[in-house]
Amino acid sequence: MTSSASPPILPVSNSLPTNATAGTTTSVESQPPIATPAFRAFITHLSDSLRNGLAQRRPWGELVDRSAFTKPESLSEATLRIRKNYSYFRVNYLAVAALILAFSLLSHPFSLIVLIGLLASWLFLYLFRPSDQPLVIFGRTFSDFETLALLGGLTVFVVFLTSVGSLLISALMVGVALICAHGAFRVPEDLFLDDQENNPATGFLSFIRGAATNAAVTASVPAVSARV
Repeated sequence: MTSSASPPILPVSNSLPTNATAGTTTSVESQPPIATPAFRAFITHLSDSLRNGLAQRRPWGELVDRSAFTKPESLSEATLRIRKNYSYFRVNYLAVAALILAFSLLSHPFSLIVLIGLLASWLFLYLFRPSDQPLVIFGRTFSDFETLALLGGLTVFVVFLTSVGSLLISALMVGVALICAHGAFRVPEDLFLDDQENNPATGFLSFIRGAATNAAVTASVPAVSARV
């Protein structure tokens, strides 16, 4: 009897291309994401530190409470009041000084543009420029020392030989005078100063320290580590 059974047909499997495709997809998906640019990370850290520092400000109602203002009896009492009030209203005082400085710059657009240009030059030509890419201007290559000297000379010229420096100094003097006047006439007896005196780094100074720490974290990026 002749057997009509045919040999089994082996199924054609395309698992290899599928696996290869899957492997390719997996390898593509498993690639690490592109690192955040150093400048963007620095701005993020700076904004977070600024937000945390401003969150520690005192209520503005305490700052402008008219019932707490009296004339100091002596210069030593005025100095003591300034010290205590600054310890308590540190964030508020520096915020007021920053607002005065910002208003002065906004009222002088040319000085604001020059200052922004100077800051951008420091950030992009020195701080956040990759260390393996030298600065080339008009076909001439500048070393790190030459770049630093060039930016330093430009800073001295902008700050001391233009109206930008006088504008900044005037705004800071107005802010300091206003802060000292408020601190001298504001009676600090109703303020709780224990936590401030025991921890003088709280308040807005913690923002400055936090910004410096975050800048150090940002400096771990190879493009910035050589300079920060």
